[in-house]
Amino acid sequence: MDHVSASRYRCDGCGNLTRFDVTISQQTKAFHHYSVGGDLVVEDEEVLARNVDAVVCRWCGHGRSVVAITGEELEEPGEGFQEHGEGFQEHGESSKVS
Repeated sequence: MDHVSASRYRCDGCGNLTRFDVTISQQTKAFHHYSVGGDLVVEDEEVLARNVDAVVCRWCGHGRSVVAITGEELEEPGEGFQEHGEGFQEHGESSKVS
């Protein structure tokens, strides 16, 4: 079976990178194999469609500041930032998640 979500998230409100409630709707197709005794074994499950409905930060309790982060932003701490003038600017782009 596929992973639930390939995306990584960050809360820009509090900095959380590890704790999120992710609500996903998906449509699947599977082979249901019942034994003679009536026990069900689900085999060959295939995800036909998947939609991330909401991502909520466990620390803040809302999803207003949660963004999906790219692979470039998953670099080691300090490696993903570049000195820019008097401050620092992060590499990569983020996309807003509801």
